[in-house]
Amino acid sequence: MSATPQKNRASRRVLAAAAGLVTVGALVAAMPAGAHDRGHGHGGGHGHGHKPRTVDVQLLSFNDLHGNLEPPAGSAGNVSKTHPDGTVESIPAGGVEYLATSLRTARQGNPYSVTAAGGDMVGASPLLSGLFHDEPTIEALNKLDLDVTAVGNHEFDEGATELARLQNGGCHPVEGCYEKGKKFKGADFPYLAANVTKEKTGKPLLKPYTVWKKKGVKIGFIGVTLEGTPDIVTANGVKGLKFHDEVETINKYARELDRKGVKSIVALIHEGGAPASTSYNYDCDSPGAGDGISGPIVDIAKGITPKVDALVTGHTHQAYVCTVPDPSGKPRMVTSASSFGKLYTDTTLTYDRRTNDIVRTSVKSANHVVTRDQPKAPDMTRLIDRWNKLAAPIANKPQGWISADINGRGSTAPEKPLGNVIADAQLEGLAPADKGGAEVAFMNPGGIRADLVHKASGSEGDGVVTYGEAFTVQPFTNMMNVVDLTGAQLVTALQQQVSGPNEASPKILQVSRGLTYTLDLTKSGADRVVAGTIKLNGEAIDPARTYRVAMNEFLAGGGDGFPALGQGTNKLVGASDLDLFNAYLAAHSTATAPLAPPATDRITVIQ
Repeated sequence: MSATPQKNRASRRVLAAAAGLVTVGALVAAMPAGAHDRGHGHGGGHGHGHKPRTVDVQLLSFNDLHGNLEPPAGSAGNVSKTHPDGTVESIPAGGVEYLATSLRTARQGNPYSVTAAGGDMVGASPLLSGLFHDEPTIEALNKLDLDVTAVGNHEFDEGATELARLQNGGCHPVEGCYEKGKKFKGADFPYLAANVTKEKTGKPLLKPYTVWKKKGVKIGFIGVTLEGTPDIVTANGVKGLKFHDEVETINKYARELDRKGVKSIVALIHEGGAPASTSYNYDCDSPGAGDGISGPIVDIAKGITPKVDALVTGHTHQAYVCTVPDPSGKPRMVTSASSFGKLYTDTTLTYDRRTNDIVRTSVKSANHVVTRDQPKAPDMTRLIDRWNKLAAPIANKPQGWISADINGRGSTAPEKPLGNVIADAQLEGLAPADKGGAEVAFMNPGGIRADLVHKASGSEGDGVVTYGEAFTVQPFTNMMNVVDLTGAQLVTALQQQVSGPNEASPKILQVSRGLTYTLDLTKSGADRVVAGTIKLNGEAIDPARTYRVAMNEFLAGGGDGFPALGQGTNKLVGASDLDLFNAYLAAHSTATAPLAPPATDRITVIQ
C-alpha cells in the first residue's frame, strides 16, 4: 500500500521502513496428488516404463511482507475468518518463524513445489529489519527457500542502487557491514521488474522473467510492479527509471517465453484489488467469477493474454482467491495473501507434459492462515535473536507511555486515533515561528504502518512505547516540510482525497487539531468533501489567504495523488516525522499520566 517512502540518508536513517512481513501467500498445491511424479508406482514410472502425462505443481505464494520478521502486533497481526453461522473470528497470525513452518509443512509430499512472492518483501519495515536496511529480511527469505519475487513499490524506497545491493549483496555503502567478518550475500532468488526500465538506455533495470525447471517441467514467471509506483514513492527512489503499463509488459514477455517453448506462465503483479469482505475465506467468485472483487487488478487480469495461467498479486494487503475471465472469456486464478506473512496461498497447477502447458480447468487455489499455535522454525528464531541483539540498544529505549491501544493501521475509519496523534505531533513541533510557523498539519494514512499497542512487546512493561515501536509506526524517517498554500489550494487538496486517482479508493488525510470538515460518502467525487464545512479553529477557510501547512516531504512532493499539496512555496525543511512523533510522546506522557487515545471528532462522516 502506498506509504511515505523513506530515503537513504545515513544521518537520519537510523532505522528503516515500516511494518509488514510480506504476506506469505505461498500458493500451495491443493489438489489430490494423483499425478505426482514421485519415482514409484504410477507417479514416477518405476515398473511402468513411462511417466504420467500430467504432474501437479504446487505454487506457494505470499506478498507484502514488509520486513515483518516478528509477529505483527495488535490488530495489524490478525486475520478475519467468517464461519458458516455468520460469526467472524479474529485469528492472530504472521511472524516469519511460523511462516517458515507453514511453508515447509505445505511442501511435504509435493516434489514439484515452487514458492513465489508478489512484491513489497522489504520497505516500510519494523525496526528489526529496517534499522539494517532490510538485510535481515532478505536473509530470512533465503532461508524460506523463496524461488522468485516481483518488485513492489517499496523495493524502490531507497532507490535503484540499494535495490541492486539487496539483489547482489555487499555491505551498505555508508553504514558498512553490520556483523564483524560477515558480508551481506544478497538475495539468492531473482527480483523481477519487467516493467521498470532505465531512462538513459531503455533497458530493464532487473530481469523481466525467470524460468523454474524441475525434471522437464518448466514454468515461466514474469514480475511487474504497479505502473503508478512513481506516484507513491519519493522522487529520489525512482530517479532515472521509467515504469510501464502492466498488461502490455506482461503480454510482451509472455510472447517471448512462448517463442522459447515455455508454455506455462505465472504473472507476479504488485497491484491488487479489494474483495467485498475482509474475511480471508470469503468466496469472491460468488455468485459469478470475480463478482466479489473490485479494483485495478480486475481490468489488468481481463487484459493479460491467455498465455498466462495464473496471477499472484499484492499491494492492497487484501486476501482473495478469485477467478477473473481472461480476454478469451475463460476463468483464470487471481490470488493475494493479505500482508505481513499472515497468510500464504496454495495453488495447484496441473502441468501437461505433452503440451508443456497448464491445464487451466484443473487449477485449484486456497489461502491458509499462518497461525501462531504451530511450532516456530528454530533457524528463524536464531535469526531474529541475532539481529535483535544488534538492534536492542536503540530499539528498547522508552519514548513515552500510553493508557490503551491507539489504533492506526488497524483502524478502518477515515479518521484514525493514531493519525490524530501523529498530525498533532507534527503541528506542535513545527508551529514555532523559527520551526516553520505551521498552522495545520496533514499526514497520509498509508504512512501509518502499525498501531501503538498497550501490551508490552518485550520486557519494557505494559503501556511503554519504545523507540522500536514508534519506528514501526513511522519507519520512513521522512523529513518534514512547512509550506505556504492558499485556502483554495487547501480545499482542493482535501477534495483530492476522494477524487481523481483517489476516487475509487479514497485516501483520507489525517488532520491536526483545529481542522474540521464533513465527509459525505453518499455523494460522489470531490463533492464528498463538503467545502462549506471546512474550518480551521472555528473559522471558514479563506480561499485567498495564505496558510502555513506542515506535512512530510512525500506529501509535499504531491505524492499519493495530492498534486495540490505539491504546489507549496516558501518551504522550510524541519525535523523528521519520527523525531517529532517521539518528542510529542515524551512531552505528553509520563508513567503516571500516560497518553490516552484521542477523540476522533475532526472529520464528520455521513455514510
